[in-house]
Amino acid sequence: MKKLILIPAIATLLLSCKTQNQAMELPQEWKHTTNIYEVNVRQYTSEGTFAAFEKHLPRLKKMGVKTLWFMPITPIAQLNKKGSLGSPYAAYDYTSINPEFGTLENFKHLVDEAHKMGFKVIIDWVANHTGWDHVWTKSHPEWFLKDADGSFHKASGMDDIIELDYTNKEMRLAMIEAMKYWVKETNIDGFRCDLASWVEVDFWQQARPEVEKLKPLFFLGEFDELENPDYGKVFDASYSWKWMHLSQDFYQKNLPLSDLKNLLEQYSKIGDNSMRAWFTTNHDENSWNGTEYEKYGDSAPALAVFSATWNGVPLLYSGQELPLKTKRLEFFEKDPIPWTGKYELENFYKTLLNLKSENPALRGGDPAVTTYWVNTTSNDKVLAYLRKNGEREVLVLINTSKDSVNFKIEDENAVGNYKNVFTNNKSELIKGSDMNLPAYGYVVYEK
Repeated sequence: MKKLILIPAIATLLLSCKTQNQAMELPQEWKHTTNIYEVNVRQYTSEGTFAAFEKHLPRLKKMGVKTLWFMPITPIAQLNKKGSLGSPYAAYDYTSINPEFGTLENFKHLVDEAHKMGFKVIIDWVANHTGWDHVWTKSHPEWFLKDADGSFHKASGMDDIIELDYTNKEMRLAMIEAMKYWVKETNIDGFRCDLASWVEVDFWQQARPEVEKLKPLFFLGEFDELENPDYGKVFDASYSWKWMHLSQDFYQKNLPLSDLKNLLEQYSKIGDNSMRAWFTTNHDENSWNGTEYEKYGDSAPALAVFSATWNGVPLLYSGQELPLKTKRLEFFEKDPIPWTGKYELENFYKTLLNLKSENPALRGGDPAVTTYWVNTTSNDKVLAYLRKNGEREVLVLINTSKDSVNFKIEDENAVGNYKNVFTNNKSELIKGSDMNLPAYGYVVYEK
């Protein structure tokens, strides 16, 4: 047997719960098969509203999207705002709707329709900071950090936001009540927690069980568990920042493939009590650091294959299905995604997302699944791995180089009858099977 790189962990305890006398599918179960699609409401349509986005639900369902993550839906502070519209991450009030997007009733309707179609819905939660004229600055200025001169303490490097004081117990309780508001009022399924590691971990340890008295929820945290292991004990999934940065350096600086594999082994040693979210872009990356094609060039699709098939949860951003090759979306201004009615990567993502959801071998954060490196004659260029759950197997071969590669599979684990998920062609693989992949090419086999 080849080296086992996933360490089984104690399985997540499944809780039973009923809300409004109806049985719910607990996130402890659906998180293993889900994917997350980040929705930038402002830029998604020319209208930039919940109602306009709602029209895209059938298309996204067809594409295989399972969980919708909405960027902050709260009103934007006006004092010291950036640009003409300001940042969604500079909140004016934690328990109101941004009128730019519509009304509370509009959002409730959107959530209800999404649920009817089988989606889960999570919203962005910005707990670390607010805008300069947040309602709390007037009602409870003592809830904020202060500089020596008594002025509000602005967040590092960001002039439009000020930081909250988490030593204040009253503020913590108010924050928890605000989170509860959205669960009670709109029946969301969880939170994506912005800059989660900028907030003391004991707040999340306090907040999650309190909010989950209403219903079990899914928590995605913006932190890297390799750097913040204590936060991983609270959140269902976390960001893979180190992977995102290293994979970019790998492409741009011609690093050895062993660097990527070593990092993946570090992530795998964390175990399955939490998951990693794998991505190539998001709202910050696209706007400030470049599109995924500016960062990863022709290797971007191959990295999407990796994100959907490695242990964890794949994370997509609005417009990746087009794709947005050169379009960086403005952050503080209206700048709609240039939809054309043609979605070049729709079938590509549909294949990957459905495989992730339907094949037990790709369940994320499940100790019943094991992942093995597959030995080939081009281990320095081909990222090859097998994921296995009982009799179900998925074999992934990715050429990480800019050159076409001819190689052989030299592994007794990767043998048998397989189907190429993109072409439906069937193949019998044996030890010594000859393979060829073009530059940054990939193949995904389902046994």
